[in-house]
Amino acid sequence: MSRLSLTRWHAPLVTPLLSATAVLGCVILAASGYHLSFLFFSLFTMLVLGVPIAISLAGACLMFVLVSGQVPDIVVAHRMINGIDSFPLLAIPFFIFAGSLMNNAGITERIFNFAKALMGWMRGGLGHVNVGASIVFSGMSGAAVADAGGLGMIEVKAMKDAGYDEEFAVGITAASSTIGPIIPPSLPMVIYGVMASTSVGQLFAAGVVPGLLMGGMLMVMIFLISRRRGYTPDARFSFGTLGRTFGQAFLSLMTPVIIVGGILTGAFTPTESAVAAVVYALLLGLVVYRTLTWRKLLKVSMETIETTAIILFIVGAASIFAWILSSNQVTQNLVALLGPFADSKIAVLMFSNIVLIIVGCFMETIAAITILVPVLLPMAIAVGVDPVHFGVIMVLNLMIGLQTPPVGMVLYVLSRVSNVSFEHCMRGTIPFLIPLVFCLLLVTFIPAISMWLPTLIYR
Repeated sequence: MSRLSLTRWHAPLVTPLLSATAVLGCVILAASGYHLSFLFFSLFTMLVLGVPIAISLAGACLMFVLVSGQVPDIVVAHRMINGIDSFPLLAIPFFIFAGSLMNNAGITERIFNFAKALMGWMRGGLGHVNVGASIVFSGMSGAAVADAGGLGMIEVKAMKDAGYDEEFAVGITAASSTIGPIIPPSLPMVIYGVMASTSVGQLFAAGVVPGLLMGGMLMVMIFLISRRRGYTPDARFSFGTLGRTFGQAFLSLMTPVIIVGGILTGAFTPTESAVAAVVYALLLGLVVYRTLTWRKLLKVSMETIETTAIILFIVGAASIFAWILSSNQVTQNLVALLGPFADSKIAVLMFSNIVLIIVGCFMETIAAITILVPVLLPMAIAVGVDPVHFGVIMVLNLMIGLQTPPVGMVLYVLSRVSNVSFEHCMRGTIPFLIPLVFCLLLVTFIPAISMWLPTLIYR
């Protein structure tokens, strides 16, 4: 019998066998009284079997409540409602809507053309343009996937047409897109601020310098790779071209100025800034550029509703999970596990980084934040880490996770929009993980990098 026929013979047996083993394990743990182990095992089992993250979280928590009998099952519904009953969460649909509007209104293309005129003259020019455009766009969307899906399509095509290796093009696009949730506005930081009861405005301010640092380190890596591979400049510098593209992109470039400037000056809250971004994007798309049709507007609206519903479902489900962990003193157990290192700031930060990197490889960003904040943040605060500083560390870790399998959402998006295989996308990102990890270590152990700006503005 051939190898292929053997695969076909055994494939139908794999899923039922895994399911049966998982159910048996859950029954044994529940009957033995290891309720927390039952919670984690049932969650892991559902994730492995392909159950959506929100349903896995809510289902595992409901089964835990039923098996343990600690509280009535109605508490699950109450906790889900309380988890999403937060004013800052209103920023989520508006930032998603604003990012989608800018992608569909042609704003991203204007930004890319301006960045090319500004930085295309350097060695490996389009790589630097890639990073520069992402830094500008990060002040608009607040989501890495939006950057990868919008700018990514333009950037990868332009680099491939210019003769760059497709792995290099996709790798730098994936790495630069993760700057989006670091430089404000940032959807993950909104979620962290809600879960940690921390000022979202301070979190936004704390992400500015680390985001620029990420961009600078990525550009250094681009220069080194370009010199080794012999990549040349992609455009001659011209003040005329720079002025023309700047004029075309000027109103688009004002978007991050309005959003970030409004927050930092106190003109409006982060939630209000999201509404301002939507209004400004609609003004540009419908009135100024007239590139946004009513058909596109309807499509963007439906996509925003769908994405928002998924995110809020995850937040609500994860809030139950977080409540169970905190009420069962999981943090105290982790502290006991660290033993003599529990009082060491360096040890706690290294432990948190390791946990976050591993979780980021397997779990979606928002779910990871809502689950891990109640576990890791109390440990960090106990050794003197500022919650705002820890928020930047957490988001930066999880952004690196977006570029690593098996989840790697940014890689999947880029693979789809660029017609490059997932394996090639993954290989292309490896060199650019080095500057990102180095930046993570700097931000982790030099708090002033992230805390300088919020201290200057708010304290």
